Amino acid sequence: MGTIITVTSGKGGVGKSTTTANLAVGLANLGKRVVAIDFDIGLRNLDMILGLENRIVYDVVDVMEGRCNLPQALINDKKAKSLYFLPASQTKDKDVLQKEKVKKLLETLKADFDIVLIDSPAGIESGFEHSIFLADRALIVSTPDVSSVRDADRVIGIIDAKSEKAKNGEEVEKHVIINRLKPQMVESGNMLSTEDVLGILALPLIGVVPDDEDIISSTNMGEPIIYKEKSLAAESYRRIARRILGEEVAFLDLKAKKGLFSSLKGIFK
Repeated sequence: MGTIITVTSGKGGVGKSTTTANLAVGLANLGKRVVAIDFDIGLRNLDMILGLENRIVYDVVDVMEGRCNLPQALINDKKAKSLYFLPASQTKDKDVLQKEKVKKLLETLKADFDIVLIDSPAGIESGFEHSIFLADRALIVSTPDVSSVRDADRVIGIIDAKSEKAKNGEEVEKHVIINRLKPQMVESGNMLSTEDVLGILALPLIGVVPDDEDIISSTNMGEPIIYKEKSLAAESYRRIARRILGEEVAFLDLKAKKGLFSSLKGIFK
């Protein structure tokens, strides 16, 4: 039986889909059978990041409505052969997903894959609730700024209240991924430090991904940056994937040119 991991955030634009795509490849490259699901109905982009947009015939709603079977909708990744992708529908109806059908789909996938990786939609609408309902684990993606961290904190509270594990008196295992960190801005006091973010969210850290302009070009090419050997962001994703599987892996030594990160104190006062 596999593990359902939901990648989520409190707001859009923090790199959640990029994180999902790179971790899906990273976990597949570590020998796991992985399926990545895009639950962002009407606003899908995980397919473009993976470079699979031209191979979509059926989507997650087609499966749940019986217009095709699951194998027909699953798309095998071009490079990572143990990675499969299930795209979101482009319908504008955000409420098209139904809890019982979502549950049946996820339980089917969980029985066939080692890891079911869900790209959650931003915000706290029904699509978000469906993506966290059956989660065994949640990766909370936040950029190191006040609004992103505050929204992430709200999402953590919703996971702790509305997941199936919460309803059964259990807890979803949660970790934080800090994305787009700029060491020089942290050093100058213009960006929250890792310690600041963790102090507010009160969750363990599983990865810090430095800001990297190459992520934009890799997205445009439909090839996750994790394939780029000499990229710090790529190495960060590779290490996060290993930590997800339980390895103890050192964090990258991300320093500004003139010193270590400094705390940005008093910003929430």
